[in-house]
Amino acid sequence: MSTPAPAKPAKANTRGRVIFASLIGTTIEFYDFYAYATASVLVFPALFFPNQSNINAILSSFAIFGVAFIARPLGSIVFGHFGDKFGRKGTLVASLLTMGIATFLIGFLPPAAGAFVILAPLMLVILRFCQGLALGGEWSGAALLATENAPPNKRAIYGTFPQLGAPIGFIIANLIFVGLQLSLTPEEFLDWGWRVPFILSAVLVAVGLYIRLKLVESVSFQNVVKQDKVAKSPLKDTFKYHWRPVVAGTFIMFATYVLFYLMTSFTLTYGTAAADPAVAAAAAEKAGKTFDAASFVPGLGIARTEFLWMLILGVVFFGIFTVVSGPLAERYGRRKFLMVVTVGILLFGASWTLMFGPGKGAAMAGLIIGFTLMGLTFGPMAAILPELFPANVRYTGSAIAYNLSSVIGAAPASFVAIALWQAGGGNTVWVGIYLAGAAVLTLIALWMTAETRDRDYENNVA
Repeated sequence: MSTPAPAKPAKANTRGRVIFASLIGTTIEFYDFYAYATASVLVFPALFFPNQSNINAILSSFAIFGVAFIARPLGSIVFGHFGDKFGRKGTLVASLLTMGIATFLIGFLPPAAGAFVILAPLMLVILRFCQGLALGGEWSGAALLATENAPPNKRAIYGTFPQLGAPIGFIIANLIFVGLQLSLTPEEFLDWGWRVPFILSAVLVAVGLYIRLKLVESVSFQNVVKQDKVAKSPLKDTFKYHWRPVVAGTFIMFATYVLFYLMTSFTLTYGTAAADPAVAAAAAEKAGKTFDAASFVPGLGIARTEFLWMLILGVVFFGIFTVVSGPLAERYGRRKFLMVVTVGILLFGASWTLMFGPGKGAAMAGLIIGFTLMGLTFGPMAAILPELFPANVRYTGSAIAYNLSSVIGAAPASFVAIALWQAGGGNTVWVGIYLAGAAVLTLIALWMTAETRDRDYENNVA
């Protein structure tokens, strides 16, 4: 009697493929996202809102910037549904394509003039919505790709790889913007130079698609299929049986989002705003606009190119401490480690005016400290949020929590900070209080959540 052939083991992704595919995807996604964020400060106010006052044009640009955050929960529902029902691989490819096409098309939008005075801003809103839709599904898929393929006791470490896409994407996007500003005249940059980062995204998307098409499904999802536990309606099951982790995850991520968008979009606006009304008046005259002395709010008066270099240096610390956070969260537990970091964010908010007020040196110190805290809090999120949910609704649950937090934390952050800065007549003390308040809410959410480090991740199926 012949011995039956042993069953073939389930296919698995190699470590290098997991690391690169989770990193390259989020790098591309965040590169695209930050290209818009930078352009929304440097270019879009003048290009798409030429007839508004300077501060109103900036606010209008940030309002469209916030459209993506409204789209992100919808993206989490759509991509989460397909990721939990049909697998992670196809969903990750679809989210990358959606983001890539939308970003590429932004590079070809006409300015708001003549026949396009209304149509151009409308098209920008639509494409921005598509960017948000894609990012709503991308992050959770990349986090699951990394953590569901991680060796035992290394989920928090592997989870830092997709998180590294945020600082890397930021650095690439802003280096391109800095290079363009240095090599082109202001007129050339406003006319066509700003389009280059958006069009170049097509090359990055092609690389990301090539890598992701070679992936196989994670063992966790294969186990869901083998046990016949694929959720018929992941969204319904998530809110019916797992609404508490959704609420907890939303507020666990809250301070992280507020911190990040204050450190990037708001500081770029505040840091490059004129410190002297005479300088602001001269800039308005050069741009052909009327200077409104009554609405003038002083900033730090740092040149845009110089401040972008300062941001890039700060984001290097973001990347370094994202990597550092993984082993620490693995050793001490996600909950305990994040509570300590969140206390640091609270103290940073309380001392905000010490960092962003006196001059370039203090601002640079503030950027380094803020981005260090950002790396430490952002790194473990790819582990703790998915660990809150069983495998058959993990994509949907973690994506919804992550993106609901973006609606209440990220979307209003820059807008609220600018309003608080204006209301304070240039004083940013209330901006810091706003950040400290966000940290308090995150601390409460962490305190009420059990440690997730030791949960059976691979076989945890509801």
